[in-house]
Amino acid sequence: MSNRRFANRLKLALLPFIATSLWISATFAQDSATAERNRAFIEKAFEQWAAGTGSFFQDVLAPDVTWTIKGSGPAAGTYHGREDFLERAVKPFAERLAAPIVPTVRDIWADGNDVVVHWDGVATAADGQPYGNSYVWILRMADRQAKEVIAFLDLAAYDEVLRRVAPSAAEG
Repeated sequence: MSNRRFANRLKLALLPFIATSLWISATFAQDSATAERNRAFIEKAFEQWAAGTGSFFQDVLAPDVTWTIKGSGPAAGTYHGREDFLERAVKPFAERLAAPIVPTVRDIWADGNDVVVHWDGVATAADGQPYGNSYVWILRMADRQAKEVIAFLDLAAYDEVLRRVAPSAAEG
């Protein structure tokens, strides 16, 4: 067999491997771009929240989001839809605060459509007592909206505010 024929056969044999390699490279580049876009979007949403502008939950959550709070206690469980989550988890807590939670992001990681945020939140409850908690949220993004969120936090601190402060105390 001539060197030329051998070279042609080798090229044909390697073609599927080259095509696969190019496809993997393109997919990785696309996933990297998607991850960076999602990370930047969430970072900006937290910056706006910390500055008191924007509305984090309205700006970030899809209307049909599935939000799961891990752990045990009254707030733990799965909420179906943004309004369900806001009405049953956010509103009852916010009504017991003198001012909204101020977040401080510790770190944000992204991989494709998944974004993980580690952040600390501080506020003052309506009874004057401080509230502080550390959170980890795992957000599954689609079209710049969180479609699924899994939240980890110290539920004892959260539940303590719900037990200690009456919602009417924040209204007065």
